Amino acid sequence: MRQYELIFIVHPDVEENVLTDIVDRIQSWITDDGGEIKNTELWGKKKLAYPIRKQNEGQYVLMHTNMSPTFGAELERNLRYLEPVMRYLLISI
Repeated sequence: MRQYELIFIVHPDVEENVLTDIVDRIQSWITDDGGEIKNTELWGKKKLAYPIRKQNEGQYVLMHTNMSPTFGAELERNLRYLEPVMRYLLISI
């Protein structure tokens, strides 16, 4: 298991209950593969440095996780197809 930091930006118009569903779905992907979630921080709406999909704001979420190195590519593929997620970044700590 390696330590990872996952930051993703969700569309600003997504309601709070939908945002928690998205976070829960991503957490379940990680835990179903045998990883663990150390902590999750909802940073709220923040202004973007440049427009993404014609949006100037986004809802930021930070996760610290432990997971296998081979699962990183699968997680990134799943995030790419999750419609409300505008951007994501997965880095090894």
